[in-house]
Amino acid sequence: MIKENGVVTRTDSSIAFVKTIRTEACEHCASKDSCGSSGSFEEVIIKVKNTINVKTGDHVIVGLETNPMLLLTFFLYVFPIISLTIGAIIGNSIAPYLHKDPSLVSMVIGFLFFGLSFCLIRLKNNSLSQKKSLQPFLIRKRAASASECTLP
Repeated sequence: MIKENGVVTRTDSSIAFVKTIRTEACEHCASKDSCGSSGSFEEVIIKVKNTINVKTGDHVIVGLETNPMLLLTFFLYVFPIISLTIGAIIGNSIAPYLHKDPSLVSMVIGFLFFGLSFCLIRLKNNSLSQKKSLQPFLIRKRAASASECTLP
């Protein structure tokens, strides 16, 4: 499980917005530049269900399960490559029946499968984003350390 410290920036009855700072775990991620933070800012605002009744200004620990992330990593990075390979093999197999160059047919059908895999990923995006196991969640409130407190 990935755990991050954060500060609640705003809440409503069921949602909390938590500001957290990228840590070493984020620095090794291939998707670190596309997860919602912009430019060179190291702060990230995440939306979580307010399951422990936090209020604005509370210091919290946010968690994210890692096992479902492995499935997503496979789906995003490996599935398109497998689709490309399968398409190329199919293209090579059917080229003699089409009386065309096997390399050309392999390339065309391979890229077609590659493109279709991204369309499938795009279609699955909405349903995957609603899965509870893929969303960050509040673990607990924590006491603010002296270095995190701001003086008036």
